[in-house]
Amino acid sequence: MMGSYTIVAAGLAIVLGLTAPVGAAEVWRMSTKQPADGPEGKVFQRFADLAGQHSKGKLTVQVYPNEQLGKEAAVLEQLKIGTIHLYAEGSVFLQKYVPDIRWSNAPFLFDDRQHWVRFINHPMVQGWFDKARKEAGIGFLGDMTAVLRGPYRVTVTQKPLKSIEDLKGIKMRMANDKTGVEVWTHLGTEVRVLGWAETYEGISRGIVNAATSPVALVESMKFYEVAPHITRTNEYYQSVAFMMNQRAFDRLSKDVQEVLLRAHKEAAAYSDELMSKETDESLVRLKARGVTYSEPDLNPWIQRMLDFYKAKEASGELPKGFMAAVEESRRKSGS
Repeated sequence: MMGSYTIVAAGLAIVLGLTAPVGAAEVWRMSTKQPADGPEGKVFQRFADLAGQHSKGKLTVQVYPNEQLGKEAAVLEQLKIGTIHLYAEGSVFLQKYVPDIRWSNAPFLFDDRQHWVRFINHPMVQGWFDKARKEAGIGFLGDMTAVLRGPYRVTVTQKPLKSIEDLKGIKMRMANDKTGVEVWTHLGTEVRVLGWAETYEGISRGIVNAATSPVALVESMKFYEVAPHITRTNEYYQSVAFMMNQRAFDRLSKDVQEVLLRAHKEAAAYSDELMSKETDESLVRLKARGVTYSEPDLNPWIQRMLDFYKAKEASGELPKGFMAAVEESRRKSGS
């Protein structure tokens, strides 16, 4: 299977013209799942524009939205071999190389976003990502938690989701993420794995009748047309990591590296401003279309998930020291 991805990457290299003439501007290709006109798409384009402006012609970042360069597995393979330079997505997908990474976005476990950020920066978790960089050659541009995704997570459904009991029997779309599949199965749903770009069609055809999503993407992905009930679930906290080919970055001159880091930092600040604003405006528009929005009591969800994590710890399926790291990160809050 890996060989087929290499063949795809080689073909893309020819199509995209990856060998630039001597003296030409450096060109970096950036793959994303999201539509260009959605809030995340705007952040990615802002990053690309800033990189071009700050480098004064030394670097061009080309953004390929909507999975134009392939789905997760194919893009990660291209990122690994260097035919793609940046992949703006959840860092959890690096579990392909280091399985423990699947627990980095553990659902229904963290008190708030700050608790999760402290956990991500815990030496145990950073060790997972260091291992991925060594084994796959994939690092991060800047602070991997800085570009906001969300700003919180919701579940979109075809029928109202009033309580945890309403989850029973729901056909839930999930990414190819073992932790997510196990969690939502534990909560009572029937999980179906579909690509992000296939979610709308999957709901419209009845393959699934619910999906989880960052709230800011519900409108741009048009999920409300086929699943008009939005429930805030705070499933987990997340950011858009700018995963990069580490060798390609290391080969850049120091000034161009600093350009990329500066562009990332400025795009992160823009994401923080944009996501909250676009979410508030989007919910107003969606409610005007008859879409419902609710914020149920999540304590029953959290209590049910405690049983899940206790069982995982008892069976040795959690990484050694995982729950201790979660608790240690909580205590550092000072609250």
